[in-house]
Amino acid sequence: MVAKKDYYEVLGVDRHADATAIKKAYRKLAKKYHPDTNKDNPQAEQKFKEASEAYTILSDPEKKKLYDRFGHAAFDGSMGAGGASGGTSYGGTAYDGADSGFGGFGGFGGFGNGSFRKEGPDGSYQEFHFESGDADDWMNDLFGDMFGSRRSGFDGRFRSGYSGNTGYEGSGSYDGSGGYRGSRGRQTFRQKGSDLRAGVTISFEEAAFGCEKTITLRNPNGTDQSTATQTLKVKIPAGIGDGQSVRLRGKGMPGNGGGEPGDLLLKVAIQEKPGFERKGMDVYTTVQIPYTTAVLGGEALVQTLSGNVLCKIREGTQSGSRIRLKGKGIVSMKDPSVYGDQYVTVQIRVPKNLTPQAKEKLREFETLCR
Repeated sequence: MVAKKDYYEVLGVDRHADATAIKKAYRKLAKKYHPDTNKDNPQAEQKFKEASEAYTILSDPEKKKLYDRFGHAAFDGSMGAGGASGGTSYGGTAYDGADSGFGGFGGFGGFGNGSFRKEGPDGSYQEFHFESGDADDWMNDLFGDMFGSRRSGFDGRFRSGYSGNTGYEGSGSYDGSGGYRGSRGRQTFRQKGSDLRAGVTISFEEAAFGCEKTITLRNPNGTDQSTATQTLKVKIPAGIGDGQSVRLRGKGMPGNGGGEPGDLLLKVAIQEKPGFERKGMDVYTTVQIPYTTAVLGGEALVQTLSGNVLCKIREGTQSGSRIRLKGKGIVSMKDPSVYGDQYVTVQIRVPKNLTPQAKEKLREFETLCR
């Protein structure tokens, strides 16, 4: 009996490699030695089998601990009945994993870490492994380059599973519609649809106070008016900022295999408002006051988003001074009871076209101020 190779040696990583390095090494080998790209090359098929087996163990934290401690003996049955894997059998299907939920084909729909083996009529086993969170990336990386986008549909044959601990068997095809077609029938797995992105332009006031917009989305694949366009009413929340997006759940691309549809992300563009500048929740404006008001003090009418207000101008106000109007800014999207402020910069209006009498008075004033 030929001794198995060390799993770390198979993947080309050291024993201290983290999960990211292990995954990266496996993907590289899976692409390089995949049977569909190495037909009539039994050496490539063997290497693909070895890499898959190694990744099944090393990608699972619990199995990796057992392997680091006991080596291959933890899984080949030499440690006694059941070995050290803690596997569970359900009607001919053996399951090993950190999580208890699994279904469909190998957990490609997004389940916990683990693997399961399916017993065939001839007593052999077909084993599938899966890892939470990276199923879409794995399918895209492995099959996308060979057959194009998985959403466009392809019929790429690939092999998966092992007979017992060493024999490699099982074949099937992934058709791009959410299903795996194997020799024992078709197993479907759910896959969420892709998100779509669109844009909408709103006014300065609509961003400040919120609004409802009606948008029309066009589907280039639609064959008639009813399928070529989709009209939606979108509620824009008060206080939204330029460049932020509103998520419309379930309005994206349909899912595969009964999976839920993706979302529509609507990016907001805010039009400018003359005389107003927004920085976060605060608003910045200017006000011009007569020279005499700046000198003697008085009041000035200031425009805000919620209407005009009278501001007190103190005696001797200098040009460039700033007045703070508390609570006259933009509402917080997180807390509707919280508002930003409005900052008003004072500009002194210099009088033009003065009469000779007015000029004489100013000269008198200038003399008195020396």
